[in-house]
Amino acid sequence: MANGARPPIAGAARLELVDGVALLHPEDAVFEAMLSGFAKQQRGGRRLYKKTVKGRDGQLRRFALFTNEYPWNWTASHMDEWMVSLISEKGLAHSTLRSYQLTVRLFCDFLISPAYEWADECEKRFGTHPVQICHEWNTVQHLTDYEGQGERRPFTREELQRFFDYCDDRIDVAARSRRKGALAAYRDATLFKVLYGWGLRRNEGCKLDRVDFHRNAAAPELGRYGMLQVRWGKATKGSPPRRRNVASVMPWAVEAVEDYVVNIRPRFGLPDHPALWLTERGGRLQPREVNDRFTAYRDAIGLPPELTPHSLRHSHVTHQIEDGVDPKFVQDQVGHRYASTTAIYTAVSGDFMNTMMRKALDRAFERDADMGDTG
Repeated sequence: MANGARPPIAGAARLELVDGVALLHPEDAVFEAMLSGFAKQQRGGRRLYKKTVKGRDGQLRRFALFTNEYPWNWTASHMDEWMVSLISEKGLAHSTLRSYQLTVRLFCDFLISPAYEWADECEKRFGTHPVQICHEWNTVQHLTDYEGQGERRPFTREELQRFFDYCDDRIDVAARSRRKGALAAYRDATLFKVLYGWGLRRNEGCKLDRVDFHRNAAAPELGRYGMLQVRWGKATKGSPPRRRNVASVMPWAVEAVEDYVVNIRPRFGLPDHPALWLTERGGRLQPREVNDRFTAYRDAIGLPPELTPHSLRHSHVTHQIEDGVDPKFVQDQVGHRYASTTAIYTAVSGDFMNTMMRKALDRAFERDADMGDTG
């Protein structure tokens, strides 16, 4: 360009506002242009999902409506007041509040960045400019890795055994009555065991395909079920799903899923469908259906309402650590990340993972043998 000037980047004021054109409602027009530029910056430079960009746009509009001010007049006190309102009137969770604060913080960073020229544009049009209004002292600190509801908890071992026994009983009842639900009951019982056996989230389990199981050289006795590739792990905002490999450490769970794949799944009549869990109508099982079945089983045997499908994952973590498995190995298995850092996993070497997996398997085989000897 002339005089060595750098071309404007996507989302810059020069690209969103036509120079020299008088605006009928300049404040509204500039605010809309800012939102449009912010959306382009997120989609273009950061490759965020449309859903994420749309959600942030809505949050910013709600904040502007709450303050009754335009972004170049926002102050830190506006953020304080909004947070008080969201907590006292709506009772939003800390994770939700932090999401809102992140959106406003990123938008302010965008507006005050010299590269996008919005501060200069506001000075020229309104005699003031936007500032960063989110600071350490007025935003929620993400101090813990878990921000879920406090009443949620893992199963006790006795509760878990009761739950799995009831799942198996439902299969027998449906089979004896020659009703159509026997296949679905078998499928759901196996799914619940997989959620626990590999420490999966409900959505991760529903999106499993048959090809996601594969061999693990460190555990040849488990055949093609020695390792599970989770391809739809929980994503952070704007990021794609995180993948991870989960070593199989519960031989009884391997037996359950192998029996289902060999003897039950073919009876759904869809040999070419990739999904591991099929519905009787030929679709992929959905998380809502998992919730419904879990709730029905839980309530039927009188387990407390704080137990949810996610409690199976929580139980996997708790019981593995109780059994002496190294916490670092468990953390890597379930894909936990520390919220106080940007790390997704704690680094664990392949040799270390194989060693810990081998120890966990040996303990599991010993427990199975002991149970067989006693009855």
